[in-house]
Amino acid sequence: MSLVLANLIPLYGVLALGWEVFPIMLLFWLENVVIGGFNALKMLLSEPQHSVKWLGKLFLVPFFCVHYGMFTAIHGVFVLGFFGKQFRQGAAFPSVGDVVGFIGELHLGYAVLALVASHAFSFGYNYLWRGEFRTSSLSALMHQPYGRVVVLHLAILGGGFLIVALNSPTAGLVLLIVLKIALDVRSHWKEHRRAVPKPATDLLTQASAKSTFPQSS
Repeated sequence: MSLVLANLIPLYGVLALGWEVFPIMLLFWLENVVIGGFNALKMLLSEPQHSVKWLGKLFLVPFFCVHYGMFTAIHGVFVLGFFGKQFRQGAAFPSVGDVVGFIGELHLGYAVLALVASHAFSFGYNYLWRGEFRTSSLSALMHQPYGRVVVLHLAILGGGFLIVALNSPTAGLVLLIVLKIALDVRSHWKEHRRAVPKPATDLLTQASAKSTFPQSS
């Protein structure tokens, strides 16, 4: 599974490269941004067969981007502030430049690309190829990322603070990453179990049957 493979990179970083808490927290937060971006695409492409729903997308897609963007930005402030030690006297509000700078400084570029590739594969295979976009509703997609992100990152942030208090032991970081992988797999399974994709041929067959054999009252 691409999701598990992408999550093995932080594990390698801890065991082989000596990563401590901040690179892990930053990487997990960046995944939030990636999830939000792909969810906006899912909303935009959902149920294209219903032309009237494009009117709803004109409002809901920008609303999701703003609402989820604010939620993620606040989360990012805490990650950069506490774990990146930006909450100091006279420190400026963290910017996009700060995030890009940390990615370069901590050598997280390949890890970020792996996360993007993982979610891109899931989007292409499950959502587009398997046809989940035909049955995914706007309202369900609107709320979908929050359940995953809130549960996951309450555990991650709580674990991160505990590890800092314990002076960042390697064993604690490994357990945190394993917990994150388990929660990711559980959320992925639940998300795609609910979706019941219908191939285009089935939809055309149903539409043809209805038009050819109208039911009499």
